[in-house]
Amino acid sequence: MYNKVIVMGRITKDIELKTTPQGVTVTSFTVAVDRPYTAKGQEKQTDFFNCVAWRSTAEFIAHYFGKGRMIHFDGELQNRSYTDKNGDKKTVTEIIVSSVQFTGEKPISQQTQQAPREEPQEQASGDNYPF
Repeated sequence: MYNKVIVMGRITKDIELKTTPQGVTVTSFTVAVDRPYTAKGQEKQTDFFNCVAWRSTAEFIAHYFGKGRMIHFDGELQNRSYTDKNGDKKTVTEIIVSSVQFTGEKPISQQTQQAPREEPQEQASGDNYPF
């Protein structure tokens, strides 16, 4: 069996790095990806994908990426179920990020009023699972 996803899109909001009670770093974020086609007379459509990164990959993303920044990554699709506060069962599909690459886009630090971040020469990959 094979489960691989490759995505390039823009991060929709600032990245927040969290730590689980077991001390594992994690970040969840959403990426907006424009569809490559537009039907005649219709507006451009965009898909939004929920993503999760663990450990060093989460730290890498939190350090080098932010809202509006283009990101290129691969990973795998995973479903997760939970019960909401009303007792209803919900299922969420997420991309578990396994490696991240820069897209060549220059940082948008001038727009966000942050100091530019220096990009490393290497990409992040590996150790992305909570277990």
